Amino acid sequence: MPMRIVVLGAGIAGVTTAFQLLKDGHEVVIVDSADAPASFTSFANAGLMAPGHAYAWSSPKAPGMMLRSLWRGDQAIRFRPSLSPRQWSWVLAFLGQCTAERATINTRAKSALCVYSQQVFHDVVRETGVAYDGRRGGLVYFYRTPASFTAAAAKCGILRQAGIAITVLERDAVAEREPALAGALSEIAGALVAEDDESGDANLFTRNLAEACARAGAVLRYRTHVNGFRLSGDVVRAATTRDGEITGDAFVLATGVMSPALVAPLGIRLPIYPVKGYSATLRITDPDRAPRFGGVDEDNLLAYCPMGERLRLTATAEIAGYDTSHRPKDFVQMLTKARRLFGHAADFDHPTYWAGLRPMTPTGMPIVDRSPIDNLWLNCGHGHMGWTMAHGCARILADLIGQRRPAIDTEAMRHDAG
Repeated sequence: MPMRIVVLGAGIAGVTTAFQLLKDGHEVVIVDSADAPASFTSFANAGLMAPGHAYAWSSPKAPGMMLRSLWRGDQAIRFRPSLSPRQWSWVLAFLGQCTAERATINTRAKSALCVYSQQVFHDVVRETGVAYDGRRGGLVYFYRTPASFTAAAAKCGILRQAGIAITVLERDAVAEREPALAGALSEIAGALVAEDDESGDANLFTRNLAEACARAGAVLRYRTHVNGFRLSGDVVRAATTRDGEITGDAFVLATGVMSPALVAPLGIRLPIYPVKGYSATLRITDPDRAPRFGGVDEDNLLAYCPMGERLRLTATAEIAGYDTSHRPKDFVQMLTKARRLFGHAADFDHPTYWAGLRPMTPTGMPIVDRSPIDNLWLNCGHGHMGWTMAHGCARILADLIGQRRPAIDTEAMRHDAG
């Protein structure tokens, strides 16, 4: 039965959810405090749609990286302790997932979701023709030491079990697949190529899909700050804002790192905490020598992604609270490493800087579920793979709202999972 559904959040999670709900015949209102869609976490992310990189961050290696980060600045996961009880509660839950057994379970769940989500994404692109500076043909994950390359080649079996096609490339074959890496070949031991991985601009996609939603009848309300809910008994009747109430039959929470605070007054606890990431965007100066495909320098955990005439670089996972500030020196290490790879192809002297907050759960799996309040639904906690996972999560949530069985198992996405 068609309903009036209010989607809170106009990032990639909220807009894809709105699109799927519109497909099912619902009346949809999208609400966001920003001036435009994809203005927060979805603004300048890595751009990699990467089922082939679905490994859980909560692994046996993570605690050591977090510990070393207290005195070293070169760790992929950085822990910046504070007096926040929420930070420590989340960190302890994260550390509880850092066993080999839990890492395997979480990686299997993530990879299944990522594969399904990519299928949904392709359906949406075919249906809408939405532009997003997309590139298909695989992503290249390269390793600098024989030990890390050998370990990765052995570990990728868990992804292959999920149906992800992985090609192992020895050093000499890497430059044939990605000529832009030829100058760094002496520092590369080998690479894995996830053949069906791809890339694109999540911000551009979200903005264009929001326009498609508007054409399909959605109401888009920007510059509207939701500060709570009005309940009648055990049912949400309205989202409250500075400009009045927004009523609906059902509500979807897709506000990323802001989600826990918004539902805490309702007695709902969400295990989501921000993990800060940094990106720099460069103008490509020599398209013939720029990377053909996106990828990751795995030993430095530096991601790169060509987007039209731009090259996006991303790095770092910093557990440091809700601060999005940044300084040029925060990007020095990232740009130094990337310049050695692609200095011949992009303008490294005039980067555009950005920092965003990934809404992470301890397991790395998003929360896609009905909340304890019957008509309040959750679609949040997509972490570092929102661009990859959002499309499948949107379809799953629409199916749950429509009382249909989702296409994949959703046990790991329950709000009380983990």
